[in-house]
Amino acid sequence: MEPFFEYNSYISPSDMIEYSYCKRFIYYMKCLLIPQFEEKRYKVQKGRDIHQYKTESNRDYLRKKLKVINKLINVEVYSQLYRLKGIIDEVLFFEDGTASPLDYKYARYNNFIYNTYKTQMTMYALMIEETFNFKVNKAYIVYCLSNDKIIELNISNQLREKLFKDIEEYKKILSGYYPPKIKTNKRCDDCCYRNICIK
Repeated sequence: MEPFFEYNSYISPSDMIEYSYCKRFIYYMKCLLIPQFEEKRYKVQKGRDIHQYKTESNRDYLRKKLKVINKLINVEVYSQLYRLKGIIDEVLFFEDGTASPLDYKYARYNNFIYNTYKTQMTMYALMIEETFNFKVNKAYIVYCLSNDKIIELNISNQLREKLFKDIEEYKKILSGYYPPKIKTNKRCDDCCYRNICIK
């Protein structure tokens, strides 16, 4: 087991979501260590409030629907192999000897799963496999604004390979690589680094 402070350098799902949003964001925040000043938006705050919401949800319903035999709530997990860290809303354990992450989203389901969600759940899968030594084949997302609709995500080899590739590029940025500008300028308008980013 590594000293606790070593985990500060581990990659979280939030880090990879920022990476997906804009690779230069990671360069300024993680490589140059320029702090960001996050504005509290309605959805962001509601997303944080979901931790209170999920404690009041119908857990017996989830247990019966997904055939869960055991679960852990608000689980702090790590992967020393991939140097990942995170806190999972719920880790579900099934009759067939597998496990899955379950995450609550304060969002509506629009018939597709965002790539950022896929990245997050794939990271959780890797951490569960290393922490608990259970195989993870699937992940579950609960969309709170769609009547707690549960969507199943297959943790495929394709998702795993994409994550491995992204992690390597993320580490490259931390080492000083300055990534190219994103193709769309719409994301730049709301970015805290827009005034110092080279166009």
